[in-house]
Amino acid sequence: MVINSLLLEGEVMTIVTVGIDLAKNVFAVHCVDKTGKPMLVRPEVPRAKLLRLIANLPPCLIGMEACSGA
Repeated sequence: MVINSLLLEGEVMTIVTVGIDLAKNVFAVHCVDKTGKPMLVRPEVPRAKLLRLIANLPPCLIGMEACSGA
């Protein structure tokens, strides 16, 4: 799975920021380009697949949100 950049209308769009909502078993992942346009949205990423997803992203800023139970 390679998602470093996406070709859209002849222009390469690169993921620069990732937001992750942490939970116990399933995470929500939202990736945007430099303009804030969503490039990759995964509302339910199982814990076992999160590391693989993040490892395939380009170097970027990652912000995580968690409640006290996570």
